[in-house]
Amino acid sequence: SQANTAVYIATLKPGDTILSLDLAHGGHLTAGLRVNISGKLYNIVHYGVDPETYTLNMSKIAELARECKPQLIIAGYSAYPRKIDFAGFAEIAKEVGALLMCDIAHIAGLVAADLHPDPVPVAQFVTTTTHKTLRGPRGGLTMCKAEFAKKIDSAVFPGIQGGPLMHSIAAKAVAFGEALTDEFKRYQKQIVENAAALAENLIAKGYQLVSGGTDNHLMLVDLRANLPDMTGAEAEKRLESANIIVNKNLIPFDQRKPMETSGIRIGTPAVTTRGMKVDDMSKIAAWIDRSLKADSLEDIEAKIKPEVLEFAKQFPIYPDQL
Repeated sequence: SQANTAVYIATLKPGDTILSLDLAHGGHLTAGLRVNISGKLYNIVHYGVDPETYTLNMSKIAELARECKPQLIIAGYSAYPRKIDFAGFAEIAKEVGALLMCDIAHIAGLVAADLHPDPVPVAQFVTTTTHKTLRGPRGGLTMCKAEFAKKIDSAVFPGIQGGPLMHSIAAKAVAFGEALTDEFKRYQKQIVENAAALAENLIAKGYQLVSGGTDNHLMLVDLRANLPDMTGAEAEKRLESANIIVNKNLIPFDQRKPMETSGIRIGTPAVTTRGMKVDDMSKIAAWIDRSLKADSLEDIEAKIKPEVLEFAKQFPIYPDQL
């Protein structure tokens, strides 16, 4: 959030226009949610995904950009399961005279491992968290072209931040070092393979995934297809009772409220870190399915949770637990 806000403070005036993906379609709260500082200070225009494919329609986004003439275009999202055409966004930004900020918070590890298109050559700004797929400490990072470096530095301090957290900076350095290794690239490749396998197993059990699958580390399950009376909030609670952690998530064109939702978001970086492979994804899909269809939370805790815990013990977080 601070990384994104630094770009806004450095480049925009209050009231300037930002073109970004709608939160309900996979965008991030810092890209124009009304109660967020971005939504309070700037004129937000949202693009959405195609109603048939649930993927980004670049020609439609270009049309909208020509109409609203934004000062800044944001590409990069918190719940979009497909690859992003950053070069296409750069062409649109150049045509309308806008700056381009690519938020790769979720996919930074995949970008570093060359498993997703890289926005650094084409965007003026690239922001990311340092956790998620990058697997570092909780924190943020703003990258920019050299001409904007001083403005970004000033926007961070004294613009929006006080003293530096040296322990976090050191941890980020360690994470960046790890990202240069072949082991890290193998980890990222396994994340993508696990996500694809989990998606396939869920589809085989009758679940509908937004856009029909995933190209990256996450997937959105649309519960309306086979569990129309279940909200994402209830699904999240059921799975937590089984010690499976996901989060409720709006799906494109969702009719439910943000605290209810019609979907859940599932990602594979954490289970991959623990050493789980493609063959293990069928087990996880089965537990998800059983938990969502169980008669009660008590049944989940009595029958499914013990199985999940026993399975998790095979993949200790620390090697000395072996």
